[in-house]
Amino acid sequence: MEIPVTVSKFASICTMGANASTLEKEIGPEQFPVNEHYFGLINFGNTCYCNSVLQALYFCCPFREKVLVCESQPRKKESLLTCLADLFHSIATQKKKVGVIPPKKFITRLRKENELFDNILQQDVHEFLNYLLNTIADILQEERKQEKQNGHLPNDDIDNENNNNTPDPTWVHEIFQETLTNETRYLTCETISSKDEDFFRPFC
Repeated sequence: MEIPVTVSKFASICTMGANASTLEKEIGPEQFPVNEHYFGLINFGNTCYCNSVLQALYFCCPFREKVLVCESQPRKKESLLTCLADLFHSIATQKKKVGVIPPKKFITRLRKENELFDNILQQDVHEFLNYLLNTIADILQEERKQEKQNGHLPNDDIDNENNNNTPDPTWVHEIFQETLTNETRYLTCETISSKDEDFFRPFC
C-alpha cells in the first residue's frame, strides 16, 4: 500500500483542520489525488492505537471500497462494521481534502463490544487490527448464514454450505488472508509432515 504523503506531514493533518488550505500548499497539490481525503482522527483518552489502524485501513483501497459498499446496504443491527462504514463514508464525502474528524461512534461501539478496549489505556496496535478484521469477518459470515437460512441465496451456494462445515471466506479473507505452511522432516525416516495455518497479513 502506498500513501502519497510522508508520515510527518500526515501526522500534522491531525492538528491542522482549520489550516487545511495552508497544509495543502505545503504538501503540494500534486500530492492530493482527485477525490482523495486526508483526515486525522480525534483521540478519545488514549485511542491512537485505534486511530492509526483506522487511518491505515482507510488507505487500503480494496478494503475501503468494500466497507463503503456495506454503508449503502440496509442493516437492522449496529455493529463495528456499520460504525466503520459510517466513519469511512463521512471521510469520503467531506468537501475538504484535509481536516479532522471524531470517530466517536466507532470508539463507543468498540468499548461496548470488548471490555479490553473499555478504558483509557494504550493497547497493542497489531492485536487491535487482528480483533477488528476477525470481528468484521465474523459479522459478514453471520450475515451470509442468515441469508442462506432465509433463502436469499442461490441453491448452489446452499449445497456448497451443506457439503462444507467451514464458514465461507469473506472479502476480508480475500484481501488480507495468507497461509503459512510449516514443514517438519524426520531425520530417521525422512518423512515430511506439513501443516497449513491461515493468518491475516498486516496490510495489502
